[in-house]
Amino acid sequence: MILFIKYVLFVLMMACLIGAAVYSYTSRRAQNPLEKGAKRSIMNILLGAMLVSLSLICMFVFRGSTVNVIIEAVFLLIGSFNIFSGLRSYGFYSRNRKNETPLH
Repeated sequence: MILFIKYVLFVLMMACLIGAAVYSYTSRRAQNPLEKGAKRSIMNILLGAMLVSLSLICMFVFRGSTVNVIIEAVFLLIGSFNIFSGLRSYGFYSRNRKNETPLH
C-alpha cells in the first residue's frame, strides 16, 4: 500500500511539474495582463502542489533524521504558501477579468 501511495504521489508531482511548465509558457505568451496574471497564479498553485507532493514523497521514503524532517517541513510550508497565494491571486485576477470592459 505504501508503494502505491509513493507512485501516486510521484505521478501527481510529475503532472504538476508538466502543468506548471505549460502554464509558465502560456503566461509568457499572453498579451492581456489579466490573462497573464491568471495563468501565473495557476502556475503558482501547481508549483505549490508539486512541493507538497515532494515533501510527502520524502516523508514516505526517508525516515528518522532530524535534517530530513526539517527539510520536509520547509517544503510543506513553502508549498502550502504557494497554493494559498496562488488561489488568492487567481481570485483577484478572475474578479478583474469579469469586470473588464472591451476596448472597442
